[in-house]
Amino acid sequence: MTTTKETYNGWTNYSTWRIMLEHFDGDERHLEAQECKEIVEEYLEINCNNEMTLSYALAFTHNVNWYEISDALKDN
Repeated sequence: MTTTKETYNGWTNYSTWRIMLEHFDGDERHLEAQECKEIVEEYLEINCNNEMTLSYALAFTHNVNWYEISDALKDN
């Protein structure tokens, strides 16, 4: 079995790119990785209209590289 690192538009993966784009693009706060994760999870909990949708949305965030998002926010 061979493991390769996949990237998406310069980010760790699609999930990281998408969350950065939709939740933090243009954000000028310097947030720690855990803060980024909590912001997105709180948003999903408020805006998902049922448990199944929330479950799928949270599963999507499972592979997000929160440290990469945090570093990008600090670099801006």
